[in-house]
Amino acid sequence: MNATAAPKKRRWTTTYAEGELDAVVRVPGSKSMTARALILAALASGPSTIRRPLVARDTLLMVEGLRAIGVAVDTADDDLWTVTPAAFKGGTEVDCGLAGTVMRFLPPVAALADGPVAFDGDPHARKRPNDGVIKALRDLGVDIDDGGRRALPFTVGGTGRVEGGELTVDASKTSQLVSALLMAAPRFEQGLDLRHVGDRAVPSRPYLDMVVQMLREAGAEVDDSEPNRWRVAPGELEGREWAIEPDLQNAAPFLIAAVAVGGRVTVEDWPTETTQAGDHIRGLLTQLGSRVERSRGGLTVIGSPSPIPAELDLTDASELTPSLAALFGVNRGPFTIRGVAHIRGHETDRVAALVTELRGIGADVEEFEDGFRVDKGGSLTGTWKTYADHRMAHAGAVAGLVIPGLALDDVACVSKTWPDFAQVWEQAVLHGGNGAKRGEDRREAETEA
Repeated sequence: MNATAAPKKRRWTTTYAEGELDAVVRVPGSKSMTARALILAALASGPSTIRRPLVARDTLLMVEGLRAIGVAVDTADDDLWTVTPAAFKGGTEVDCGLAGTVMRFLPPVAALADGPVAFDGDPHARKRPNDGVIKALRDLGVDIDDGGRRALPFTVGGTGRVEGGELTVDASKTSQLVSALLMAAPRFEQGLDLRHVGDRAVPSRPYLDMVVQMLREAGAEVDDSEPNRWRVAPGELEGREWAIEPDLQNAAPFLIAAVAVGGRVTVEDWPTETTQAGDHIRGLLTQLGSRVERSRGGLTVIGSPSPIPAELDLTDASELTPSLAALFGVNRGPFTIRGVAHIRGHETDRVAALVTELRGIGADVEEFEDGFRVDKGGSLTGTWKTYADHRMAHAGAVAGLVIPGLALDDVACVSKTWPDFAQVWEQAVLHGGNGAKRGEDRREAETEA
C-alpha cells in the first residue's frame, strides 16, 4: 500500500469504557517538529539526521515532496532518517495530500528550484486557503500560476534565487505562513524582514517559538525581539541531528480520556521543556479540575469525576479544540471555547463540524464565529462524521468512551498523523481499564445529558 496515497475510508465503532482507565501510552513523534526538521535539513549545507521522526502520511508526503525537487531522504530506518541536500530542481510535481505543512512549507523552498514546481493535493486540500503563501511569494517577486484560485493547484516558477528583504503579511489565518517564510529565509539573498500586519494576532504562537528555536539550532540568525516582526539574516544552515519529541497533540485525546471516564492515563516521555502547543493541555486539564503529575516516566492525568465548567481561550492551542469539545459534549456545562476562528480553514471547518456532530449526539450547542458554547451535553448514539479530518476522529473516539455504539464514518483519516491511533486507543481503553465502575456523579451526568 502506498503510504502517501489518500486512505480508503473505514467505518469504526468507537470503544466504550466499562470502567475507569489505568493506562500507559506511548505516542509517535511530533508532526510539527518532523516537518520543520525535514525542511531545515533540505535547506542545510550538509547532511542531517532525524531521530524518532513521525512516520505518517503527512510527513511521508513531505519526504516525497523533497525527493521530487532533488533532495535525498533515506527513510529505510523508521527510527533514523537521513537527509542529504542538493540543488533544487524544477520541472516536477508535489502531492500535498491534505497536509497544510506541505502546501505551505514547500512552496518557498520550490521558489529556489531551477524551474517550475507544480503543487496539488486531495480534493479537500483544494478547499484549504493558501492565499497567504501565494501572495507572500508574489510580493517577493516569485511567479505563481494559480488560475486566480489562491489555493491548490498552483505552480511555483522557481528561478534558483529569491531576493528577499522586507515583506508584510497577514498571518491571522495560520501561523504556518510565518513558519514557511522564516525557514527558507536564510537562503534568500537579503534574508527576510517579515512583519505581520493583520487585524488579529497570529494564532498558535507556540509554533512560531518552535520554528525560531529550530532555526537558531541550525545556525540561523533570527531576531524576534519586536512583536509581530521577525528578521532572518542570509547565511548557511548547518546539517545536524534533530531529536523529535513525542507528539503532544496526539497525546491529548488519551489524557482527556482520563477526564471523560475517570481513572488515570500516563503518556510516556513527556518533555520537561517544549515549544509544542500541545503542552497547554496540562494547564487546561488542571483548570477543569483534574490532577496532572510529572514523573520520570512521563505525564499522568488523574481525571476528576466531572470537569469544572469553564471558558477557554484556545488561540495558542487550537488543535486541542476537537477532543476538548467532545469531552464537553458529553458533560453538563456550560463550557465555552473561543479564539479558534482560524480552525475553520483547517482540514475542514472544524468549528462548524464540531457543532454539527455535538448536536448530533444531543448536545445543546451555540456557535460563534470564533468558537462555541456547550450548555448541556448529550448521549445519543449514531454516526460521528470525521470530514477526512484526523482531529475529528480523535474527538469521536473521546465521545464514544461514554456513548455506547457510537461509530465513526471513517477512522482511516487518522493516517495523516498516526496510522495506529485506533489500535492504540482500543488497547488503552480495553486493556488499560481497571474494571472499576464509574462514579455516581459520572452516571448522573450521563443520565441527565
